[in-house]
This record gives sequence, structure tokens and C-alpha cells, in this order.
Amino acid sequence: MQFHLDGYRPGDPAVSRADEALPPPVTERPLPANVDVLVVGCGPTGLTLAAQLAAFPEISVAIADLKSGPLQVGQADGIAVRSMEMFNAFGFAQRIQREAYWVNETVFWRPDPDDPKRIRRSDRIQDVEDGLSEFPHVILNQARVHDHFLETMRNSPSGLTPHYSRRLAGLDLPVDPDDPAVARFERIGSDREPRVGADGKPEIEEVRARYVIGCDGARSSVRKQMGRILRGDATNKAWGVMDVFAVTDFPDIRFKSIVHSANEGGLIVIPREGGYMFRLYIELDKLDADERVADRNITVDYLIAAGQRILAPYTLDMKEVAWWSVYEIGQRLTDRFDDVGLDIHGSDTEVADDRLPRVFIAGDACHTHSPKAGQGMNVSMRDSFNLGWKLAAVLRGQARPELLHTYTAERQGLARELIDFDRELATMFSAPTKTGDPTDDDDAVDPAEFQRYFQQHGRFTAGTATKYQPSMIVGEPVHQHLATGFEVGTRFHSARVVRLADAKPVHLGHTVTADGRWRLFVFADAVAPDDPDSRFAAMCRWLANDPHSPVARHTPPDAAIDSVFDVRGVIQQSHAEVTIDRLPPILRPTKGRLGLVDYEKVFCPDFTEPGAGGRDIFDQRGVDRHAGALVVVRPDQHVADVVPLDGGRRLTEFFDRFMIPVT
Repeated sequence: MQFHLDGYRPGDPAVSRADEALPPPVTERPLPANVDVLVVGCGPTGLTLAAQLAAFPEISVAIADLKSGPLQVGQADGIAVRSMEMFNAFGFAQRIQREAYWVNETVFWRPDPDDPKRIRRSDRIQDVEDGLSEFPHVILNQARVHDHFLETMRNSPSGLTPHYSRRLAGLDLPVDPDDPAVARFERIGSDREPRVGADGKPEIEEVRARYVIGCDGARSSVRKQMGRILRGDATNKAWGVMDVFAVTDFPDIRFKSIVHSANEGGLIVIPREGGYMFRLYIELDKLDADERVADRNITVDYLIAAGQRILAPYTLDMKEVAWWSVYEIGQRLTDRFDDVGLDIHGSDTEVADDRLPRVFIAGDACHTHSPKAGQGMNVSMRDSFNLGWKLAAVLRGQARPELLHTYTAERQGLARELIDFDRELATMFSAPTKTGDPTDDDDAVDPAEFQRYFQQHGRFTAGTATKYQPSMIVGEPVHQHLATGFEVGTRFHSARVVRLADAKPVHLGHTVTADGRWRLFVFADAVAPDDPDSRFAAMCRWLANDPHSPVARHTPPDAAIDSVFDVRGVIQQSHAEVTIDRLPPILRPTKGRLGLVDYEKVFCPDFTEPGAGGRDIFDQRGVDRHAGALVVVRPDQHVADVVPLDGGRRLTEFFDRFMIPVT
């Protein structure tokens, strides 16, 4: 899909008229006085959270931002495969794939040993290892990611849309468990100054919220109001970034390229969507102690000249710069991502308490790092994806509020890992280039060493290495041997299957959508699934009928049987060997006002998957063919436990840790 031939144009590239490509105008309306959840910030972090909560019309949500409207250009662009899996849960991964640039290979350039003033290609690697995900690593303007989330929100049962031009002026944290948090917003004019009402006073809106989430970036007002502090180090290293249209003879301009020069620093080429635009991350001079990048007064012409020097002997004839910025690298982290432990009376010291969290921060508001590994937007969105379903479960009365403690426990540790990795990667990239000359700096790094480090951490940058530790919502992996490829704590690694009812090849993981439901995947044992003596059939009967099963204990009597737990079966036979009418009723439930049958709950092996070599899902994911297994998957697509098919008691005990039985 090619576009942007005549320069950058915001909005949907599939819309021909420029005025129709822009998002719809923002209506002038006041903030609600009372909500369940207040989200501060309309970046990818806040929009991920809002889009998830918008799926539940019984939850009232407001989202506010300082900007005057939706983002149009610039900022982050890399979308990891794990984020694509998350986008699929929201229903727009295929549209992202169609529009985005696919990163298939990464190319490395280093000084030419015969003439170090010139650069030459040293190697090229596959960007994402085979079989890691069914989705590619792609590049797309962050504004278009926002557009898809905004559309999801508008089309949701809540019809949620943001409130722009609001500056958070104050936040009162709740003192008692039944108190709301109280946020005060200033209405902002086009000049970023407070709007003044007819009485000559600034227009202030007050919102009372059960939960407040600060998704408002590295300079987060919510974090400051909480008293949380980003702690860490700056590297005193400045970088520039430009989205450009240029004519060049650099041969790898449409590959992701990592370039190290001998004496002019380094840059990264990121081809952009549309076939014509590309991004340059350009290494700049080291900052002095206590110097800020703003002190340098760096211009776009300075960035262009630096890029031209690094790419020598290749030429870079700049035609247009769509967006540019400069920044300094720093790795910083807060000690908690919520308000637990804070002295709400204003003391500078933190106090230990057992209060339930009511105010949270996510994304850059609680962790910052360089963009070198393309993790900022990706990790931030997954913060929200982790928190959103937990808030929904608590607000809908499905789970106890103690569940919310797991947000900081799971995401803060991951952010620390990211910062450690990012610090090492950024240091290696910015180090002087080792040329083999005796005069090389002691800190010089061989570009080949950087390449090895980059490759070794491929799964981390893809987002698939995240593993949550045992907790109230992650079981001890005592039965991991029953399904070795569905590692407890990691994301559910999808594989192709064939739907029994209509022989359609589908991905099993694509059934885990962002609707707040738990998935119970029942993988059949060796006995035929329609045999009443099979463990598969016995587990399905237990789930449907036993009063101790989580389905019976936690599903409201007037709700569909799959409204809280979506039970799906995976059998070992082909679709031609089994008929769905002989399988347990929970796998063909009647639902809805008319009591219609859902035929899409059972799946068979797909032996024709390209690249699988005839190996079906049982082989690919190490599922025990003799014993079978039940794989428990959280609403955020992470594996919570692997349970034997006769392990009903373990399943009951697991969900009783945090869920509230229905009365």
C-alpha cells in the first residue's frame, strides 16, 4: 500500500479527500461530574485503557487530554509483534498490517576497514524469528494507532470520545475507602492559556472518580500530584529524529538499517509506511554535565547535515521534513505504579499501609527510556492492557479489589528489566566505534558486538519474553509438562487450528478478544472426545454442571454461560471424524434473546499450516496427547495456569483467590 507520494498527509490514507481523512471534529461538551474511571492522557497508553473499558457500558469513563485534538504526526512508530497480537484483540490488527511498513530484515553498516571514512554493509539479519508470532513487526505513525483506538471507542457500547483542551490543575487522593478521588481541570484555549468565563475567572471543571489513571507522559501531572518521583540517570546523550522525504543513493533506505560511522556517530534508518517517507534517528554530540538538549538550540538543518555526514559517501538530498524533534536519553522508574504507601496528608515520606490502590500511573508516567529498541509505546500500551481488565472485573463486581495490587507487582518488575536492557543497548550504540586502530578509545565498541547483543534480545524487543511470576492470578507451573509450549505467565502463543463446525482455518489465540472474559482451552486426551469416558468430556461436564466449578460459581444466573468464562475445546481428530452434536453441551451453548446455538467453540488440528511440517497444535505447543490439558488464559492473553483434565479442585481454588462468587 503506497501513499504520501506528495508529502505527509494525516488521517486515513485510504480516504482520497484530505478533508475527509482527518478525524471528526471534537464537540464542545463538559466533563462529567462523576465517573467510575478517569483517564488522564490521550496517548497510546490512555487510549488502550479507555478502549478496553469502553466495552462495558455499565462502567462510566472519561478521558481528558491537554492537546486540542487527536495527534496528527510524529512520535513513536515501531509496533512489536506482541502489540500486534494485542491489536488483534481489539479487532484492528489486519488494518494495521495492510497500512504499515513490515520490518522483515535489519541491516547493519559499519566503517569500511579499507577506508574508515566510508561506511559499508556488514551484515543483515531476519528481524523476527520464525514461529515467534503470526504477526509481523511493523512501522506505523503513532497517530494512526490513535485513530484506530479512537474508532474502537466511538463504536463501543459506551460511544466514548475524549475531552480535549483540559489541563489537570489538582488531584485530591481519596482519604477513606469510600471517598472518590477529586480531579480539577482547567479549560485551555488555542494559545494553551486557561479559558476565562463570564465572571472573569478561569473555567474549572471538577470530576469525582472511583479510580484515576495517569497516562500523561514523562512529565505526568498525575504522578506529580501523587508525589511519586521518576528516579534514575541521564546519559547526557542527545539524539535527533526526523520523518523525511529525501532522494538518496544509500541502497538500504527501505530496510531498517543501523549505521555506525568511524567519527561522525551513528544513525538508524526506519522506513515508514507508504513507500516514500523514512525516519532517521541521528546521534548527536554528548551533552556537558547539567546541560539540557534545549540549551543547544539544535535546528533541523543541523540534523540534516549530521545525517549526511554519517551516511558518507552516500548522498542525502532532503526534499521535505514532515516532523522532527530532539531529545536526551535517560532511564528512569518510579518505585510503585499506584498510590499505595503514599501519605495522603502531604508528608514527603512514604508510609506503609494496606490500602487498596485507587490512583495509578502507566506508560511514560512511571518509566522512561530511549527509543532505540522501539519499546516505549509498546510497553506502555501493555501497561494499560494489564490494568484495564482488572479494573473492569472489580467495577463489575466479578473480582475483589485486592486484584488491583497485581498491576504494580507485574508491570513494575518488567519496566525495571526494560530499563536495564535499554541502558546497555543505548550505551553500546553511542560508544565510539572500534576500528582496530591502537588509538581506539577504551570504551569503543565493535559494531559486530552491538549486532550480537541486538540479536540475543530479539524476543525481548518483540514483547514475547514477558513472563509474570506466580501470584493470585498466575499459578505455580506444577503441571507445565502437560503443555510445555503454553508457558505459565507468558502470553498465549497462538497456533493454527481448523474450526470443527465449518472447517475454517483460524488462529486459536484470536478467540482471546479484549472483552474481559477468561478463556478455558480444554485440550482433549487420547480417548475420543465424544466418548463419555474421556477426560475431555468429563472436564466439560464438570465445568457446566458442578456447583464448585468456576463457571457455576462466578457466572450470574441470568447471563450467558460464556459471559465470564469462555470454554473452548481442542480435539485431536479432524473435522470429518467428529460431529459437534455429540460433544458436551457447554461447547455448543444456547445464547441470546432467541436462544441460538454458538457453533464456534470447538477446534481440530490443522496439518496444512505453512512451515509447520505437518505438526499440529498439540505438537507445536507440547500438549500431552495422552492426558490432555486445560490451559487457563487471562483476559490480557497471558497464560494463568495449566491444569490436568481431572484438576477441577485446583481450578476452583485458583479462581476463589480473587473472584467473588455470585449469590
